[in-house]
Formats: sequence, C-alpha cells, structure tokens
Amino acid sequence: MKFFNREKEINEILHILNKEPDDIYFIYGSINSGKTTLINHIINNELNDNYKVFYINFRTYLISEKKDFIEAIFSTKKDDFLETIKDKSEVLNLITKGARILTGVPIPEVEFNKLFEERINDAFQYLNNIMLETRKNGKTPILILDELQMIKDITTNGQKYLLKELFQFLVSLTKEQHLCHVFCLTSDSLFAEYVYNAGELGGRAKYILVDDFDKETSLRFISFLAKENGVALSDSDKEKIYSYVGGKPKDIAYVVEESSFKDLKEVLEYLLNDSIQKLDMFLNKLDYITPKISIENEIIEIKKEDVVNALKLFKTKYEIDKNDVSMPIYIYLIKENILFLNPQKGILKPQSYLVWNAIKRLEL
Repeated sequence: MKFFNREKEINEILHILNKEPDDIYFIYGSINSGKTTLINHIINNELNDNYKVFYINFRTYLISEKKDFIEAIFSTKKDDFLETIKDKSEVLNLITKGARILTGVPIPEVEFNKLFEERINDAFQYLNNIMLETRKNGKTPILILDELQMIKDITTNGQKYLLKELFQFLVSLTKEQHLCHVFCLTSDSLFAEYVYNAGELGGRAKYILVDDFDKETSLRFISFLAKENGVALSDSDKEKIYSYVGGKPKDIAYVVEESSFKDLKEVLEYLLNDSIQKLDMFLNKLDYITPKISIENEIIEIKKEDVVNALKLFKTKYEIDKNDVSMPIYIYLIKENILFLNPQKGILKPQSYLVWNAIKRLEL
C-alpha cells in the first residue's frame, strides 16, 4: 500500500529536523493509527544524506531486564552483512559511509560485552560518543525509539530507575548539548500520559499526535485505495465504510482490499461482528473474575458494573472528558485496548470506530 496523506505531520517533523535539536519529541496515537508508517516514510523518502538515523524498535525484543535493553539499543552486526564489528574503525565507517538508516547503534563486540559488567551510564556514554562522532563527520544524528513503553517496567536494583535515567540522557542529547534529534513512539496512551506528566521532562519534551484520519481524509483515502485495487465503490459505499471503521488506516485498507473479491457488506459485518464478540467475551469474563489494578501502590478492584457504566457513556458520544470516568476504570479499559486517552486534551475515546460500534450495538 502506498503512503497516503499526513502532510501536516510530515511538515511538522521536517521543520523540527531543520532546526537545532532542543526537545525530545513523543509521537503517540491509538493502535494502527500509522505512527511507525509515518516515521519510516520520512526517514526513507524525505531526508537527504546529511542525516544519519539510528532506529531502534523495542517491539521486536522481549525486554525484561537491563541486559535486554542494552541488546536492543546496540548492534554488533553490520547492517548489510552478517559480520561481527571488530573495531572502532568499522563503526566509524558505518557512521560516515554506511546506510543512512542503521537499525541500532554500531559497537565492536568487545566493547558491547563490557557494557554488561558496568553501569548503564557507560552505555549512554558510548551512545553519546557515537552521536558526537556522527556530528564531527558532518551528519545530523536522529535517534528513533519505537514502542518505548516496552521498557517502562524494567527495574535496576529493584527500582524503576532505567526509564528516568534514559530520560535524563535524552535531555542531555537534546536540551543541553543540542547534539541529536530524538523521537520516541508509543501506542500506549497510559505511557504517553505518564510521560506527559513526568516532572523531569517539563519544558524538555513536546508531543505529536498521529490520530486516525478525519472523515474527509478517510473518504479520500478510500477513493485512493479503490483506484489502486481496481474496486468500484459508490459514494454511499464509501460513506458506509467510514460509518463502520472510521478513519483507522489499517481497517480502511483491509476493507477495500477484501471488497475486491468479496461483497462489501459481508466484509464490514464480519469486522463488526468480530469486535462485538470480543467485547462481549471481555464483559462476560467480568462475571467470573474481579480484575485488580495498582495505582500509587494501592490495589483497586475493578467491578463489572463500573466498567459497563463507563462504556454506556459512549453510546451517544465518540469522545468524552476523562473526568467523566473514574481513573481506575479508564486505566483498566485502556490496558485492555478498549479505550484510548489523549493526555494533552484529557479526552477518552474508543481505540477504533469498530470498538465504538460494538459498544453501541451491545446491550449494556
């Protein structure tokens, strides 16, 4: 599928990259809203060779301890060959002459092995030196940390210091040294809310929401995909697609592609029924279990009645103020991927139009 739209977000990020690094940028949005697609489009199609991108996707790693985090950050392999990096001259070659995008920070294997015996600050110091070397060689470094929330629960000596240490280091790269552009991506809106309210990032971070398409853009996207896939869709068909799946790019793409060989109504009803059944199963489980969540070390029980009452608020509205739902309930519903929180506006909404339609169809 070809990249579509996002001119506003592209222009904003390119504007940031044309300036001196000064802030950490958090790119957030609901599941499948297109965050990774957007950043990949920019680094693959919008940048020249004056930039060097270090791209780390934490989604591809099972991270449960500091060692896993270090392995995710650093690459002891060359991007183009399955060869071990032997010395610092090879690292320099990758920085100056290698591909514009590196999936990880290159490091000689012997240096990499030392990191497990020393403090996390030594890993950050090495990374800082790589960024300095990149600058020295006429390149502007960009560090991209995708699905950063994967490290939020890692502890060091029993304390959750790693994320705070990382934030301090990223502030040093941007606000203090103006050395490197930093973009952190997340689909976890509770993590985005935590970051938004984190005191150590006050005045040091900015936020870019990559939301689902609005209606006008969605209808244009449907037309675009219909032409790409050779599917004949009337205006009423396009309106119907939007009424079922809203502006979720992945859902729109699925519907249009499937309707190239299936009946459109059949495709839409299949998706909606799937969402209804999953939501119904989720609610039925609450008849037999009492979930618990922890807020500030206080264990709180989640009651089905409270969950149902919260969902009822969406029967007639797509968005509500987060204060209309108690914090334990909306945290639980976000963790279950039913709701999404925009921390900048304090607004709750379903993760997708399909979830919203399922809420409206179910007898609550």
